[in-house]
Amino acid sequence: MKNLAVARRYAKALLLISKEDGQTDSYQKELSGFAELMETSETLNHAITNPLYEASVRRNVLQTVIDKLDISSTMKSFLLLLFDKGRIGFIGQIDDFYKKLADELSNIGRASVVSATDLSEETVERIRAALSQKTNMDIILQVEKDPELIGGIVTKIGDLVWDGSIKTQLSNLRETLKRGEGV
Repeated sequence: MKNLAVARRYAKALLLISKEDGQTDSYQKELSGFAELMETSETLNHAITNPLYEASVRRNVLQTVIDKLDISSTMKSFLLLLFDKGRIGFIGQIDDFYKKLADELSNIGRASVVSATDLSEETVERIRAALSQKTNMDIILQVEKDPELIGGIVTKIGDLVWDGSIKTQLSNLRETLKRGEGV
């Protein structure tokens, strides 16, 4: 729980800076790029976060890496601050929170739709438009396929889930019949 609070605090701080600079999107790309680099390169992550190495050596590794990246001076300073405060290991969580906060600032919602079969572009657009109207946000929709649903769709936006899958309806019917209730 503490880790999430720490990540949220740093993400909010970066968002405040980005609002002043007008660089919300570019900072998001830079932060996501660095977080992805740390996630995909186990060696780099280990070299920067492992406390068995001297802090000065780890900081030099970080400095060398960020000097080679095409990122703003603000992002370079932010990453070094995270290291100096012992928070560089939270970069993935900070990135996640920053994305959510930047989306809120831009009135963007991210939703996912899972269906048993492939959906046509027209259907996907109708779902996106309906979600956009319901939430008063621009919706970025991620579409997935899961044949185990049998039919129908499951839509998720934030913590809200609309489950219209046949699999869930059959499961609910089974529970109703087990309890002996009328259908």
